[in-house]
Amino acid sequence: MSAAAYRPEIDGLRAIAVLSVVLYHFGMPGIPGGFVGVDIFFVISGFLIGGILWSDLRETGRIRLARFYLRRLRRLAPAYFAMAAATLVMGWLILLPFEYREFGKSLIAATVYLSNIHFYREAGYFDGASEEKSLLHTWSLAVEEQFYIVLPFLLLALARWRPALPMILAVLAALSLAACLWLTPRSPTAAFYLFPFRAWELLAGVLLAIAGQERGWRFALHPALSWAGLALILASITLIRAEGFPGWQALLPVAGTLLILGNGRDTNPVNRALMHPAPVFIGLISYSLYLWHWPVFVLSSYWRDGYSGPIEAALWLSLAFALAILSWRYVERPVRQTQGGTRALVSGTALASLALLAVGLLLWRGDGLPTRFAPELRTHIAASGNFNQDWSRCTIPATGPLAGVETCPIGPDGPPQVLIWGDSHLRAMKEGLEAAAFAANRPALILWHAGCPPLFDVAKTETAATPAQDAACTRANQTIRSGLTQIESLHTLLLIGRWSYYAEGQGVGLDAHNRITLTPEPGSLLPQGPQHTLFNAALTRTLAELAPQFPQIHILRQPPEVPEYDSRAVARALVHGRMSPEDTTRLTVPRATALARAAHAEAPLMALAQSGAITLIDPWQRLCDARTCGVMQAGQAFYFDNNHLTNRAAIALSDLFAPVFEAPQ
Repeated sequence: MSAAAYRPEIDGLRAIAVLSVVLYHFGMPGIPGGFVGVDIFFVISGFLIGGILWSDLRETGRIRLARFYLRRLRRLAPAYFAMAAATLVMGWLILLPFEYREFGKSLIAATVYLSNIHFYREAGYFDGASEEKSLLHTWSLAVEEQFYIVLPFLLLALARWRPALPMILAVLAALSLAACLWLTPRSPTAAFYLFPFRAWELLAGVLLAIAGQERGWRFALHPALSWAGLALILASITLIRAEGFPGWQALLPVAGTLLILGNGRDTNPVNRALMHPAPVFIGLISYSLYLWHWPVFVLSSYWRDGYSGPIEAALWLSLAFALAILSWRYVERPVRQTQGGTRALVSGTALASLALLAVGLLLWRGDGLPTRFAPELRTHIAASGNFNQDWSRCTIPATGPLAGVETCPIGPDGPPQVLIWGDSHLRAMKEGLEAAAFAANRPALILWHAGCPPLFDVAKTETAATPAQDAACTRANQTIRSGLTQIESLHTLLLIGRWSYYAEGQGVGLDAHNRITLTPEPGSLLPQGPQHTLFNAALTRTLAELAPQFPQIHILRQPPEVPEYDSRAVARALVHGRMSPEDTTRLTVPRATALARAAHAEAPLMALAQSGAITLIDPWQRLCDARTCGVMQAGQAFYFDNNHLTNRAAIALSDLFAPVFEAPQ
């Protein structure tokens, strides 16, 4: 069989892949594993591209790279440019500056086929939800493009050993699979996004194509194989969960796809169904549908603040289909069917790429163009983007007393004299701490870990974290415990944390669904009672252990929580007309309510402060009056969400940290 022979059942298989992804994203029940459609696409791409390249190598002894890459450009670039341009325009109309800034960064990454690396590096505790990233879906296109870059050159480099090439590729696929299986429980984000850990799926398709050509297969085996392949794919779509993926679970859709591809020329019921005009048509538009469905979903649900129900979701899904058909009919197909015009294709692709890169850079460096919005809306808009700090001085030492723990020096260079240890509340205060450190000319060291209490002898389990992240918290605290005594220059300690979260075991208001459970580590002999009792005991023990090394211990009193506030939600409501600027004056919490929420956490802090064991740094005097605590201070929004302050607030409060950086008596 010629590598270029059209097989309509492959378009039918593409239909299953794209529909599973699209319906999963639009919230169709019963398909928790719809995301495996991407894995099906990977195998199909490997099979088709591998077949083309291997056929070229067999027939000519070389690979015509220019022809190959021109075909890829005709196939992929025009529809991507159309989608990116339309998303850019819609983003101008509805995205907040910090969101538009992040869109600009992702636009750059997607245009140079590095978006999988970009989104992997961006994933984190305060990273925006995936439903807010309108180019997130380009990660899989980047993986495929990286494959298109690597495979031809790999085949050319090893062409002189062509008889051994299939075995070499099989070994590479096995190594990639082994790495994926090893990495998934340790770093599922890396295993999900990065090409080396997905390469085995593409290589599986390549190996099937090579086997077919080398052995003269007709790809028409027993019908039971097609049924088995379909069963594996449907089981993957309906049973697999995101947790622990890809890992071994990815073997199911990959194996199912291989079975159908390997038996695609047989006229069995499965293949006849896949060759029906309806799935074939969906397969033909599958690339455009994949490109358009995600921006439509992200921007529409963002603009509407969520869908009202299944009917509205179906309407937006229909729009995605309509745009996909238009893209296929008027962008994809005309460019692909045009003969010649190589110079126009290359120059047009280069110009369009440069234009997108320039616009992406403008959005990134221009901070998302905040002047798009009226001045009276900009206070909360500014707060929504005022939470990125400069962590460029941070390192993770491979050796030494804090090996494996991210260490972040602040202030002037030199051996650190002040240790600041905490969680994401420390992150929120970083700019103010750094200003105070420089003002006092005192070098300091920050150790922070999101959602991780700066306490000894307790482990935590958090709904907002993975088991691996929970375990990393415990390991980091153990390393800190053993390593601090080896840093002799330290003499002052500041602890910063969301103390009420650890004492109560859950968030409040908008994040009340977040739960955290503290448990005593084995052999610690800490009490097993209510969590606030355990918190009290762990805090007291931690301070008692650290006191000999740190004559001066300070603790930041947690800023009062404003349960229902989120700067991003408020900014969006203002921009989209769901809230007026006058409504923002009511963004407060009664002081008594804030005190009640903090009571269990603050009882040991107040007692320790009264005994002289610690110095309590109190921001409440600047954030509250006698009756209320509020988001707005001096005409500026000081809160990022219901419990974290903005960089602006941290700098405004930096004078509170002056005692921390005073020279020891």
